[in-house]
Amino acid sequence: MRLITNTQITVDGVMQANGGNNPEFDPGFDRGGWALPLGDQESVDYIGDYYLRADAFLFGRRTYELFAGYWGVQDDVDNPFVRSLNSRPKYVASNTITDPHWADTTVLSGDLEAAIRELKAQPGGELQVHGSGQLIRWLLEHELVDEMTLIVFPVIVGGGTRLFPETGRDFALELLESRTFEPGITVQTYRPSGRPQYA
Repeated sequence: MRLITNTQITVDGVMQANGGNNPEFDPGFDRGGWALPLGDQESVDYIGDYYLRADAFLFGRRTYELFAGYWGVQDDVDNPFVRSLNSRPKYVASNTITDPHWADTTVLSGDLEAAIRELKAQPGGELQVHGSGQLIRWLLEHELVDEMTLIVFPVIVGGGTRLFPETGRDFALELLESRTFEPGITVQTYRPSGRPQYA
């Protein structure tokens, strides 16, 4: 399977709390919910279709718990997010979760890199990562990401957790796809392609 990340971010790179304020997961952050007012039907359909392409999902612990508590308790099979998330295998990278309650969940602990390489070696199309910023940064550092899609919303939040750290490894990216939706949301899909060249 190819490991593909899908991240909704602001123009200033914030990925935190795109769907709304959540005092449990984002204490003290009051600028959540920046994505919802900007989405149109076409962009929502695009994201829903993206989820439906997944053969399996990989989450960090925080995103897993957030999704399990929201999507995992819904049963509207006409909703692409509910249908995909509740019918595909889910893997969560965690050393603290021992008894996951969301059906078809496997906890990956211990040697995470070996476990993910084993998953990637399995037949199938896409092992998707949504949200899970800390995990995405770790996956990039360990060269485990095959493709990354950034859905950029036309807003500057001015604070919050950003997808990319201030310092870290450098990566050259090959653009595979680009599109724009009516509200000004842009989508870029990249393939990491080694280190960049500098003038």
